[in-house]
Amino acid sequence: MRTYLEGLFAIAWKDLLLELRTRERMSAMGAFAVLAGVLFSYAIDPTLVRPDDVASGFIWLTIVFGGLLGVGRTFALEEEESAFQGVLLSPVPRDAIYMAKVLANFVLLALTVILVFFVFALFFGLQLRGNPLLLVGVVGLGTLGFVAVGTLFAAISQRTTMGDTLLPILVFPLLVPVVIFGVSATGRVFAGRPPEEIFGSLRMLTAFALIGLVGGASLFRFVVEE
Repeated sequence: MRTYLEGLFAIAWKDLLLELRTRERMSAMGAFAVLAGVLFSYAIDPTLVRPDDVASGFIWLTIVFGGLLGVGRTFALEEEESAFQGVLLSPVPRDAIYMAKVLANFVLLALTVILVFFVFALFFGLQLRGNPLLLVGVVGLGTLGFVAVGTLFAAISQRTTMGDTLLPILVFPLLVPVVIFGVSATGRVFAGRPPEEIFGSLRMLTAFALIGLVGGASLFRFVVEE
């Protein structure tokens, strides 16, 4: 177990250091978050629609679309330099490699999510009336489920001739539960609804994240060895 965790954290740390040096994915996701917040703020008429009523949907659309920009490049640099074959030849188990990629993607997307909420709070004037811990739980579980599925399919699309173009086609149908329950729970937290109305969505997001992680860890071996 110790060797397993050491390999996992070593690969995740390597990915984060690489992103710190290149800032390729964070720049793309951050720029998209800001542009989406600006465009969405001009897309609604506040005299006809309350920003609070639609903000949660816009937030999750921004997270999903912006997240795909980063998750889709999970294996790109390593594939270009043929470095990923070296990772596969290491003694680290395949599922640990997958978990490491998920962990790195989760950290990067979590930073982007913070920026997304800041941008929407600025342009939509959002005020959190509910428990902030509930909001963290909803967004954290939704983000984890997203990167669990996105990382696996990023590995699949990277090995096709269509590359990143194929990723949204594969992932979007599977992300419907994240969007539905994420939007519902986020809207209710911002509206200050009782926690009992949010726990159902939290359970669904938890189940999705666990299924995504277990399924991704189990299937990753067959994807990279194909």
